[in-house]
Amino acid sequence: MDNEKTKRVLMLANHIFSTHDTIRKTAKIFSLSKSTVHNDLSKRLYKLDKVLYLRVQKILDENFREKHIRGGKATRKKYLGLAKEKRCLPSKCDEKER
Repeated sequence: MDNEKTKRVLMLANHIFSTHDTIRKTAKIFSLSKSTVHNDLSKRLYKLDKVLYLRVQKILDENFREKHIRGGKATRKKYLGLAKEKRCLPSKCDEKER
């Protein structure tokens, strides 16, 4: 593995370890694809630093277990925002309410 990839892998791993961010958020911060971040953290990091790999995997497993909760919160927030903007949906409203 070349020096640039090694630096990137360690930088991503240290970021996840310090912030507990998700793969998606980390990819966005570093302008990389989710696949690249995932491969770096699951395959390349193991070859470089097994201790850091285990620490990062623990965080990623935790994020994976909480994924459905975050998704539900996002959906709830989305629809609460919709309810505040529009008091009713067009199909459910009278003409007076529109």
